Order: sequence, then structure tokens, then C-alpha cells
Amino acid sequence: MRRIACAAAVCTAGLLSACATNSTPPVFYGPQEKFGSVATYSRLFDATPAQTCEASRRALLSQGYIINTTTAEMVEGKKNFQPSAETHLQMVIRVVCVPDNPSGKVSLGFVTALQDSYTLRKTNNSASLGVGALGSVSLPIAASSDSLVKVGSETIAADSFYDSFFDLIKRYLVADDMPAEITSGG
Repeated sequence: MRRIACAAAVCTAGLLSACATNSTPPVFYGPQEKFGSVATYSRLFDATPAQTCEASRRALLSQGYIINTTTAEMVEGKKNFQPSAETHLQMVIRVVCVPDNPSGKVSLGFVTALQDSYTLRKTNNSASLGVGALGSVSLPIAASSDSLVKVGSETIAADSFYDSFFDLIKRYLVADDMPAEITSGG
């Protein structure tokens, strides 16, 4: 009776492990990627592409981003964060500005934000030193070094993040329409 129970348990374990290895591979485009009419990453602006990208550059600079690239059609900025002693985050925001009508006075701004995550890894290095005059005596030399290792990368998908960034771009576009001189009423 014991042998039959043991054999049944082994067969059950074998069947369960076979089911686990025959599972379908994960789908990477499923819930993470939805193509639709929701404009999370783009907005229309009542400005030329060059004006939209300039307002985007100013918006990034106002938030402490370092500008990597800037042209009339594209701006890219980078900012670093250190939420703890052993982790590091880097945010890269790219804005692409294209005309949306034939006159070029309305533009479409596409924004994507990529967040890379890094962690501190310690590596132990060791070497030995042989001294020929004394024979085969080796002195161990040990050292360790720290390095940041990339552990993740994610495109930010939060609507509120992009809404606030687009609002800031609009504020800089409005500020550019202000008169060059402000006169006093006297």
C-alpha cells in the first residue's frame, strides 16, 4: 500500500512538473501595449514645431534636466535621481515636434519618458604576488570595487505625468506670446 501511494505521489509530481514546463511563453505586448485613440504621449499645440520644441526645451530646463540634443524637431533631456544609497534612476525625456497642418502653424508634440534603474554592485577582485627570491611565497592582494549595474528600463505610461509635462509646455508657449516690453501706466 505504501509503495502504491509513493508511486502515485511521484507520478503526480512528474505530471505537475511536465505541465509547468509546457506552459505558454509570456506575451510582452499584451496588457503593457495598447494601441488606441488615447493621446497619452502626444498633444496638439497652436505653434510651429520649432516653437513647440523650444517650449519643451525650456520646460525640461526648468525641471533640472540636462539637454542632450536640441533641434527644431526634437529635444532630449536627462535627469538623475538617487532614491537610496544603493539605487540610481535616470530619466530621459524625448520630445519630437512635427507639423500637423500644411501651414505648419499647428504642431503635434510626441513625448516619451524612459526610466532606467541601476543598483550598486560590489565586485571582489583578488590577485597574488609571487616573490622569486624567496621561493614560491605568494602574498594575496584583495580589493573590491563598486559599479552601477542596469537592472531595469521602463517607458513611463502614467497619464498624469504626461499631462503635467504638456501643461508646462503650454505655459512656456503662452509666455512666448507675451509682449517683449512691459510698460508702466504712467
